[in-house]
Amino acid sequence: MAEYLFRGREMGGSDSEVDEYDYMNNKMADTSAAQARRGEDIQGIRWDRFSITREKYKQTRLEQYKNYENIPQSGEGSEKECKITKKGGRYYEFRRNSSSVKPTATHFQVRRHFSFPNFPLRNLVWATSKHDVYLMSHDSVIHWSSLTSNKAEVLNVAGHVAPCEKHPGSLLEGFMQTQVSTLAVKDRLLVAGGFQGELICKYLDRPGVCFCTRTTYDDNAITNAVEIYTTPREFDMEKFQLSKHFRFPWPVNHTSLSPDGKLLIIVGDNPDGILVDARTGKTVMPLVGHLDFSFASAWHPDGLTFATGNQDKTCRIWDARNLSKSVASLKANLGAIRSIRYTSDGRFMALAEPADFVHVYDAKNGYEVEQEIDFFGEISGMSFSPDTESLFIGVSDVPPQWLFFGVSDGTYGSLPTIKKYGSLLEFSR
Repeated sequence: MAEYLFRGREMGGSDSEVDEYDYMNNKMADTSAAQARRGEDIQGIRWDRFSITREKYKQTRLEQYKNYENIPQSGEGSEKECKITKKGGRYYEFRRNSSSVKPTATHFQVRRHFSFPNFPLRNLVWATSKHDVYLMSHDSVIHWSSLTSNKAEVLNVAGHVAPCEKHPGSLLEGFMQTQVSTLAVKDRLLVAGGFQGELICKYLDRPGVCFCTRTTYDDNAITNAVEIYTTPREFDMEKFQLSKHFRFPWPVNHTSLSPDGKLLIIVGDNPDGILVDARTGKTVMPLVGHLDFSFASAWHPDGLTFATGNQDKTCRIWDARNLSKSVASLKANLGAIRSIRYTSDGRFMALAEPADFVHVYDAKNGYEVEQEIDFFGEISGMSFSPDTESLFIGVSDVPPQWLFFGVSDGTYGSLPTIKKYGSLLEFSR
C-alpha cells in the first residue's frame, strides 16, 4: 500500500585494537581539511596502530560484505550491463568530519516469506543551505550548523508527540515513542515518517508540532519515503489534507515527482518500476531492466531523465522520451543503491550504497567520470545543499554487527573492529 506523497509499506564482540576516543573530553576529535591534506584519515582512524592497512581492510570488506538480495544472484546478473566509468573526478573536496554529530540509520525487519533480514532506510540527512543540516540522531531530529559547529534539538520523538494546532484529520492524541524511518526538510517545513505509518509535520519557525496523522493503518506498515514539493501538491501542506492516494500491486519503497508535476516514478518490491501519470495514477510505461527490488529514485532537474536504484547493485538512468530500455547502468561496489540525489543545477548525481561508498557522477557529461568517496560505516543519508556548494554524508552511530569485522560469530575474527566512527562528513566545491 502506498501513500503519495507519504508512502506506506507493509513490513513483514570484540573491542577494537584502536578506539580513537577522547575519554577525558568524552568525544572524538574532528578531522579537518588540513589534516586530510597531510594524509590523515578523514574519519580520524589511526591506521598506524592497527595490524592491518586501510587498503587491506577495505579490500577484505569488499570481498566479504554480504549484499542483501530478495532475488538471488541479482548483483552478479546485473554486472554485464554496467557502464565502465572513469574514476578520479574531484568535484567535491573534503572539508570536515564532525564527530560530535551522531547520525543514526534506523532498522526494521521485513516480515515477508518468513525471513527476517535487517536493513535501514537511507533518507535521514537533509541540507537546507551550505551550512545548515537536519538529521536524525537517535530519538531526535537535530539541526547542525557547520558554520558555528553548533547543534540544536528540533524534534524529540522519544516520548509523547502531539500537535499543538488543530487541523481536520490530525490525530490530536499524537504518538508515543515514534521510530523515525524517513525525513524531509524544505521551506521551513520538517516532515518525519515513522515505522508504524506515522507522519509528523512541524514548521521550523513555529513552536511545537503542527500536524500528526498516519499514512496507513495496516498492520506492520511503514512510511518509507517523504518528499516536499513546492508545486504541485499531492498532500496539501498548507491545509494538511491528502489530495491524491494511489494503490499499486506491490509495496512501494520510493517515488519521485517530475519537475513539471506530471509524471511519477514508482519503485518498490518488484524488479520492474512504473512511470505513472501523477494526476490519475495510471501507468504510462513500465521500467524494465532491474533484477531485484528498488529503494531509490530521483529526477534530473531537466525533467527529461531520471534514475532508479536497486538491490541488484545498480543505478539505471532513464530517458522519459524513450523508455524501451535504460540509457545507462552504473555499478555499486558493496551493495544496493539506497539513495540518489541530483544537484539543483543538474550537473552532478550522487549515489549512496548501504555503507562505505558514495559516488558522485558528472551527469552533465554523460556519467562518464565519477568521484568515489570512500570511508567506513553505514550511511544514514546524504544531501547536496540547494546551492550545490556542499555535500553532507551521515555515517551512522549505531551500525549493525554485520558491518564489523571481529564480532558476532567470529567469521572475521582475524581482523580488528572499528568502533565509534559515527559522524557527519562534509564536502564542498
